Amino acid sequence: MPAHDLTLLIDCARKAGEIATSFSGKTAKRWDKPDDAGPVTEADLAVNAMLHDTLMSARPDYGWLSEESDDGPERLGRSHVFIIDPIDGTRSFIEGSDTWSHSLAIARDGRITAAVVFLPMLDRLYAASLNGGATLNNRKIMASGVQTLSEATVLATKPVMDAHHWKAGDPVFKRAHRPSLAYRLGLVGQGRYDAMVTLRKSWEWDIAAGALIVAEAGGLCTDRKGAPLLFNNADPRLDGVLAGGASIHADLLSSLAPV
Repeated sequence: MPAHDLTLLIDCARKAGEIATSFSGKTAKRWDKPDDAGPVTEADLAVNAMLHDTLMSARPDYGWLSEESDDGPERLGRSHVFIIDPIDGTRSFIEGSDTWSHSLAIARDGRITAAVVFLPMLDRLYAASLNGGATLNNRKIMASGVQTLSEATVLATKPVMDAHHWKAGDPVFKRAHRPSLAYRLGLVGQGRYDAMVTLRKSWEWDIAAGALIVAEAGGLCTDRKGAPLLFNNADPRLDGVLAGGASIHADLLSSLAPV
């Protein structure tokens, strides 16, 4: 990893926060994306434009994958790729909530090497570098050491709790929720929650930064079948995500019904 990749991401995440918070979520112009892909606002687009200009000027040989940019095959030939969600949790931003985030990551040959998740309204900046540990506001964080699902609180949407997803029917863990996938992963890395589960196809830009934060905090982050996560795929969707401390991750994986 180039020496200053993480510093670059941190600086850009803070600039993104300044731009996004200059808009009022409830009054920002918004549009609905085609194919029920969700809303986008002028704040998303302004943050995306700044990030693209700044990051690609700093690393012109890197590829680019962002929720708010047209995608194409060019990035597939690059060893390093920026994977960006300008605002993760756009609906929360529109509602005036404080739990949306900026998610910035760099992948090298499919593995994330630098990552930042920043929540400007809460002033929480999660950061990680490959083999360099994970931090929240510059303080080291560690994933939960809870051993069994019956003791665990897991971040998940209500549909995840449907009995058909679990071998024994209703899952035994307590459920909590946050709208931003990147923030959920940060909370797992921080140890505030024991695990996170999403069983739906998940966009790389929602997961990339948080996956490294969990791993560098001592946890595990895989797809729903336990396979390692690889990024910069031609189809930038992952087969669900399981994240948590090692014991809880194993429990979740063994408790899920086969698909």
